Amino acid sequence: MDALPVVVIAGRPNVGKSTIFNRLVGRRQALVADTPGVTRDRKEGQATVRGRAIRIIDTAGLEEAAPDTLYGRMRASSESAVADADLVLFCIDARSGLTPADEHFANWLRRQGRPVLLIANKAEGRQGAAAAMEAFSLGLGAPLAISAEHGEGVADLMSEIADRLPPTDLPPVQKPTRRSRREQAEGEEEDVRPPGPLRLAIVGRPNAGKSTLLNRLLGEERMITGPEPGLTRDSIAVMLHDDQGPIQLVDTAGLRRKARIDETLEKMSVSASIEALKMAEVVILVLDATLGVHEQDLQIARLIEREGRCCVLALNKWDAVEDRAATRQAIKDRIETSLAQMRGIPVVAFSAMTGAGINKLLPTVRRAYDIWNRRVPTGALNRWFEMMVERHPPPLVDGRRLKLRYITQAKARPPTFIVFGTRTDQLPEDYQRYLVNGLRETFDLPGTPIRLLLRASNNPYAKG
Repeated sequence: MDALPVVVIAGRPNVGKSTIFNRLVGRRQALVADTPGVTRDRKEGQATVRGRAIRIIDTAGLEEAAPDTLYGRMRASSESAVADADLVLFCIDARSGLTPADEHFANWLRRQGRPVLLIANKAEGRQGAAAAMEAFSLGLGAPLAISAEHGEGVADLMSEIADRLPPTDLPPVQKPTRRSRREQAEGEEEDVRPPGPLRLAIVGRPNAGKSTLLNRLLGEERMITGPEPGLTRDSIAVMLHDDQGPIQLVDTAGLRRKARIDETLEKMSVSASIEALKMAEVVILVLDATLGVHEQDLQIARLIEREGRCCVLALNKWDAVEDRAATRQAIKDRIETSLAQMRGIPVVAFSAMTGAGINKLLPTVRRAYDIWNRRVPTGALNRWFEMMVERHPPPLVDGRRLKLRYITQAKARPPTFIVFGTRTDQLPEDYQRYLVNGLRETFDLPGTPIRLLLRASNNPYAKG
């Protein structure tokens, strides 16, 4: 279990909680916009205060709402985070002054029995600091006046957090030196597995069931879910453990066609989703099995292949499919036709709502990850290459036959091979597909992207 102390940022909407979160973790990790209620799900990050690592959790705004509404579900998620906190940062907007909602939730916080640090955000200059003093009336102690947007008072905030954390016997975090980082960068190969958990992203169109899937895998209502499409706005990372080790699981906002994305906030959400995909090692592409394969699903799959990530196709809402054999065959035919470069992609059918079939997903993810990391022995690779060239020689170009001499695997993650020969830049695409398909079938590389690079051998007798 994670032994790091937990610091939760809470308060009503639009008081600057996500801006404070970004300041504490040291990067723009949470979406920030002028629109109230941008944050809907809990966002986690890590910060260091006085050499001590802590978990920071950004929450949705606290609002009075019926439990079965979206805002009611958002509030329940925030309350769950507060219940597990070692310290709560309760934020108010000093610029707009105290509101009845601030007073209501301050009273609620006092009843929770958690340590609370009162923060008056947006307190720029002397006028803001004076307005912050009004927060004394909340009965949560002296307010700390800061301006997260301008960075004012953030150092004092981190010092206050360090003072209020429970004691620890763990040694302080040691930052790597400039030299050690440089040496690490020079000595690390591209396909060497970095230490840490497997990085797994869940992507798909809106309302495919991505957040419901994440909740089912975690065994708790971690993400806000409901019938409304597009509930998830930011990319939310959580830790999960299976029998092979830790997994960093990232739920992302739904990806729609570019022509239908017009709001600034949605553009930011889509950018965060694509960034999460690029940082992942394995990507689960969630499809609504009742709707089949949409063109947007194929576009997302092509993006995954272009980024060189391995992919698992997840058919959600399988319990609502009537003719399962016909549906599975139709999806398989569409994928084989439209995604030839990902031939053999693993497919898992399940219901995230009921949990039926969900136990097959993570083992399939692990197998896809192993294939993505696979290296082919050089001897076996060149014996295969000689056989392939002998069976189907390269074509004639300008009356002369292209000569392919040998092949080597440059790296894994994804499997990348280099073919050496003469005039390889003229090798037709269909012959390259012939080699890629042969690699996939002979060395058992289904579904994973395969890169084939062509290099011309130097001819010392060629005229300049």
